[in-house]
Amino acid sequence: MTTQQMSDAELAGQPAAYWTGLAYEALIAYTRARQAEKGYTQPQFWLLRNLSENDISPDGEGMTLPELQKAMTSYIRPEDDLAAEAEVLLERGWLTQDAEDRLWLTKEGEQARVDLARNTPAIRATLHEGIDDADYVTTLKVLQQLIRNAGGTVD
Repeated sequence: MTTQQMSDAELAGQPAAYWTGLAYEALIAYTRARQAEKGYTQPQFWLLRNLSENDISPDGEGMTLPELQKAMTSYIRPEDDLAAEAEVLLERGWLTQDAEDRLWLTKEGEQARVDLARNTPAIRATLHEGIDDADYVTTLKVLQQLIRNAGGTVD
């Protein structure tokens, strides 16, 4: 579908699921490509974030792979292999693993998380180019209402 020839009335009749699906795939592909250029993957970054008491982890306690998988349920993709991604981070010394298979963030891993997070503003800036913040907020509010209308929850 092309929007260049569509009127606003025609656009209003377009299926939101189609366009949100295209947007999701394009945004994820772009983000992951930029991260790959910097030498890491999105799941690796999520692992670091979920194990950091300075980020997503509420207490900085180690977690097993099943616990991490559960914590990331809403955003992990089916093709993501957390075990393989964790292995890379273990080899880099960014994680350690204890006798109970809990993964722990090392000091080097925390520094890596901080360093990798510095890439996020540039990715966001490119993706948001030409989009006014007010329009972005309106878009998110519309998407949240669509979710509620479909019986979903917005946390």
